[in-house]
Amino acid sequence: MSESSTAYGDNTTLPALRRHFEDLRDGTHGGVVTREEKEERFADTVVLLRHYARRVLEEVDRDLLRGTGDVDESGLTRTEDGGLTASWTLSWPEQRAAGVRPITLEAHFERSFHHPHLRGATVGEWPLNVFDRGQAAAEVPTLRAIAAADLHNFVFQQDYRIVPAITRPGEG
Repeated sequence: MSESSTAYGDNTTLPALRRHFEDLRDGTHGGVVTREEKEERFADTVVLLRHYARRVLEEVDRDLLRGTGDVDESGLTRTEDGGLTASWTLSWPEQRAAGVRPITLEAHFERSFHHPHLRGATVGEWPLNVFDRGQAAAEVPTLRAIAAADLHNFVFQQDYRIVPAITRPGEG
């Protein structure tokens, strides 16, 4: 049985948070210590998350944007401060016309951070301690929450008219 099914029932969030706290306690990230090793782990994490991040954004596009959105990904890039980042974004015509940012799922490992985190365009920070496919799959609820919160915050910044499923409910 997996860690989440034994100690935490069906809660997939607590095992990730526990890994985060244990890494802080131990001064490691998934058992590695040096920045170079941590960056290698992060690069592997980005690959593991790719499928799930795209899936979550495609769900939002299908169910709320009527298939009008475009999912894009940055790939792993170096930041100005020497850290690493990778992002997956969902943009659509109404969002672009309103001048708000796209829904964003960003994995980032800033130079001053002990280990990586997840955030959205308007939502942050969640620890990112993912080292295998099962742990990446367990992040789907967190990714969904970030995407939903971003969309909510964009509606709050503008209005509900940026959501095609609300303005054109009979379509799709």
